[in-house]
Amino acid sequence: MLLRAGLRRLWPRSRAAGVSLENRSRSRAVASGVSSPGGTSPGALNIFDRELKRKQKNWAARQPEPIKFDYLKEEVGSRIADRVYDVARDFPLALDVGCGRGYIAQHLNKETIGKFFQADIAENALKNSLETEIPTVSVLADEEFLPFRENTFDLVVSSLSLHWVNDLPRALEQIHYVLKPDGVFIGAMFGGDTLYELRCSLQLAETEREGGFSPHVSPFTAVNDLGHLLGRAGFNTLTVDTDEIQVNYPGMFELMEDLQGMGESNCSWNRKALLHRDTMLAAAAVYREMYGNEDGSVPATYQIYYMIGWKYHESQARPAERGSATVSFGELGKINSLMSQEKKSQ
Repeated sequence: MLLRAGLRRLWPRSRAAGVSLENRSRSRAVASGVSSPGGTSPGALNIFDRELKRKQKNWAARQPEPIKFDYLKEEVGSRIADRVYDVARDFPLALDVGCGRGYIAQHLNKETIGKFFQADIAENALKNSLETEIPTVSVLADEEFLPFRENTFDLVVSSLSLHWVNDLPRALEQIHYVLKPDGVFIGAMFGGDTLYELRCSLQLAETEREGGFSPHVSPFTAVNDLGHLLGRAGFNTLTVDTDEIQVNYPGMFELMEDLQGMGESNCSWNRKALLHRDTMLAAAAVYREMYGNEDGSVPATYQIYYMIGWKYHESQARPAERGSATVSFGELGKINSLMSQEKKSQ
């Protein structure tokens, strides 16, 4: 469980933690996002106001103490870094899609990553990025329009950014496009059960006070669809797993304040601009009554989908051809007896 004021990590810190200013090597470049080959996917929905999301992220990055709201993104960034370390190789050139203030790079080291490109739509987030020992280039670009050539990067990572993309299939295709053959994509995004406590409380209160409800928490991708989308984008050797992080807050209003500070406020086109004061107070009471802890705090659940996918290369291991097996499944039940006989013969 994460605590709002003072993060208690669930996983050990990455080996790159605690980098000093003297070791910092950073260069900056700004590029406009341009469309890569291929247009918008057929049937893609325009769900999110991307310009509003850029303003929200820029506002959050301009706050006097943005680190106050970084606890969740730092935690997930460290878990992405752990998965990078699990891959037994070095990556001369890497890309972070939707990097924010650099929540992944700060947990990596220059022995693993040679050079890091960090791309985001919010220029203020790039200007106020966290310290890292890796030589870094900051690129102002939309996650939906990556301005890079085919077969450029050995590694692409993304943490808690892709859930705001309108055309997720195309975004994954672009990530696959910029990866080199045998390159790997490691990402994380919010899942469908994220903030279900807040969603239910607002819906109940709004229905009771106003006779109906509007969406106040943005829609999320279902985990059942994620593997299909990765495969459709061209990735193979897929791994998709889920995790939950629960954070305790003094109340619903403190939760909503932190979401705004994270740059995670709703930006759906069909969002309702304002809620009546009575509805908000009723929602806070419902939240505490239905989900409150014994100490008076309220929990908020963040469901995280982690995904790993590889770009095809002929050197990669491939499944055997159909019908090439030399032992039938019916023989598997006899393994124990065969092994015991072999031991006796020895």
